[in-house]
Amino acid sequence: MGALVKLVDAVLFLFFLLMAVCVPLFDAQACLPESLFPDALLDLKRGYSGRVGDYLVAEKPLFFVGLVWLEILFLWPLSILNLYGILAARPWFRTTCLIYGVSVATSMVAILSELTGSGKASDDLLMVYFPFLGLSLLAFLRGLLPCSTKTTSSISKKPALARKKRA
Repeated sequence: MGALVKLVDAVLFLFFLLMAVCVPLFDAQACLPESLFPDALLDLKRGYSGRVGDYLVAEKPLFFVGLVWLEILFLWPLSILNLYGILAARPWFRTTCLIYGVSVATSMVAILSELTGSGKASDDLLMVYFPFLGLSLLAFLRGLLPCSTKTTSSISKKPALARKKRA
């Protein structure tokens, strides 16, 4: 079980690293003024949306902009926190990973529902968004797995009555 948890942590580390970089540089372009971004990043976004046909990035519907704000204000800091949690083997990592996974999965369900319901989405566009749903479910499941490192318990092994007498 320990090897599986370490493998999942490695995959999630790459996912959180990707999100820590892409959210402020790419995703934030959906709701922040273009003047804040260098031309190279703006061209990258335009090239991506043209190549893949990502009409959500190009047209910026209100629900998508709201989800990007959620990503910037909540998920981006949480992804950075999760990077630290993996590297430092913090016991709270399971909880933050669970929160992250549920939030991203919820956003991905909304986005994928729009994409499949609109009839505008190409297979290439769906293949861009579906991995994020899978990785969010992996993060959710990682929150349910035990910690990958051994931690010492802070709870005394003495009976409760013995602990009470000392206090």
